[in-house]
Amino acid sequence: MSRQTFEESLQHTELEFITLGELAAVAIQRAVDALVNRDDTLAQQVIDGDDEIDQLYLKIDSETLSLLALQTPVAGDLRLISAFLHGCLHLERVGDQAVNIAKLYLISGDVPGSAGMRALLAEMGERVVAMIRTAMEAFANRDVERCLLLPKMDDLVDRLNRASHLEALKLADDKASLEWGMHMNLAARALERAGDNAVDIGEQISYLVTGEFHEFTDASHEVDE
Repeated sequence: MSRQTFEESLQHTELEFITLGELAAVAIQRAVDALVNRDDTLAQQVIDGDDEIDQLYLKIDSETLSLLALQTPVAGDLRLISAFLHGCLHLERVGDQAVNIAKLYLISGDVPGSAGMRALLAEMGERVVAMIRTAMEAFANRDVERCLLLPKMDDLVDRLNRASHLEALKLADDKASLEWGMHMNLAARALERAGDNAVDIGEQISYLVTGEFHEFTDASHEVDE
């Protein structure tokens, strides 16, 4: 494989990676919309649509490994390939979390639930989708400063996740409502995990640009302001 062909293949894979990021973001948004608006059809679309995310993930993974086998990449290329391999796995997991949210909604039945919990989940979904898109914009522009926004964005998602427990406890007087609330707690947890995946992608992008790896959420170190 010539150097020119190798670089063209990298560019093609980069476009696929960005596409995967948007598919993952849309899946989360649709799953949350289905839950908030009690839309069974949309929830099923999220579940059915996960195949497209999985197939693109596997395609990127296979293409990236083939590039490693057919060319001897320089350091910058290796960091980009690492970003593809790690990043597409995180995006596939985001897609899985969207499916989890859709399934949790579908098994929650016809219980009315609470408007407060739905509003909380709607805000979490909005924040998580923004995180995924921020990570992908940071990748497209090789922008470390945008990567560093992600831990701060994630702090709010974490707070909302903790608040979901209090919302569920408000439903304790009714067994069916409490069970619904517990399902919604799990949906909040799925959103929190999707946010963590976005932060992990940001770490890979920072490494891609700087050549140095830093854990943004390492409990023993604070992220530089």
